[in-house]
Amino acid sequence: MNNLFLGYNQWRENHSMQLLYPDIKPFDIQHLNVETPHRLYIEQSGSEDGIPVIFLHGGPGSGCDPIHRRFFDPEKYRIILFDQRGSGRSEPHANLDNNTTQALVSDMEAIREHLKIKRWLVFGGSWGSTLALVYAQTCPENTLGLILRGTFLARQQDLDWLYQSGASKIYPDYWEDFLQPIPESEQNNLLKAYHHRLIGGDEIARMSAAKAWAIWEGRIATLLGSHKTVEHLSEPRIALALARIETHYFVNQCFLKPNQIIDNAHKLKDIPGVIIHGRYDMICPLENAWKLYKHWPQAELQIIREAGHAITEPAIIDALIRASKNMALRLEQEEGY
Repeated sequence: MNNLFLGYNQWRENHSMQLLYPDIKPFDIQHLNVETPHRLYIEQSGSEDGIPVIFLHGGPGSGCDPIHRRFFDPEKYRIILFDQRGSGRSEPHANLDNNTTQALVSDMEAIREHLKIKRWLVFGGSWGSTLALVYAQTCPENTLGLILRGTFLARQQDLDWLYQSGASKIYPDYWEDFLQPIPESEQNNLLKAYHHRLIGGDEIARMSAAKAWAIWEGRIATLLGSHKTVEHLSEPRIALALARIETHYFVNQCFLKPNQIIDNAHKLKDIPGVIIHGRYDMICPLENAWKLYKHWPQAELQIIREAGHAITEPAIIDALIRASKNMALRLEQEEGY
């Protein structure tokens, strides 16, 4: 089994790094009304008759970015991006009403039917991997395959690692800043304390909490640190949606049963998949991907030794683009695209 991981890294040493595809513009942009009060932003780019792939952004709450179109060959893929409820360009911004994992799965089905797509490839990272897995377990008949990055299983231990005790021991200096908005008397349950401020009526406290939350995640997202990542996530509009929606999901255990994804992993057995995970991922530790792989042995696991969590890290970009290329070849042979 170790040959699988070593083989990827050794092979990479003898081949040039894959770079993002050139920037492209959508050929279609529209909004779709779903459950009140939500209106989803949807865009399509690439080839109109290509392999359908839906990109699931992280957070929840971060929204999509033009770079997300660039992981797929635009001549082979019909690339579908959408901003999840309350995120990005979807409306209303940062809204928590009727915002659950099950609602997002229903939204994906509404989008698939609206765009008249029979089956699609599902591509998701971080929270997007969680949503991808729940979708595939709910709708395996509509899932051509999965490409996952920075797997997040949404267990209580995963939330505790990031927001209570775990990553705090690796980054004690950044953790001190994360604690700053919360009185010591409330620090025994930081998720609850942040959630209270982010849904409260004090606009100054709400924005202060949102920025501290987003900066903490941005600082530890990459192996070497990235000011660009921190600046992007801490931009006020993005930070507010990210922090509000994440805490809403996380205080509700992502609206999943304990260990739901692993308990339902058998439903993935007929779905081809690639699991890509940075060795030094401090947001979603490698154990998430390892646990999934042990229960989904039909998938391919690639441990990227020179990477953390972020989709923008060069070695992660390389692995994801290779995965999208290989998946296109497989689907051309097996599905006739």
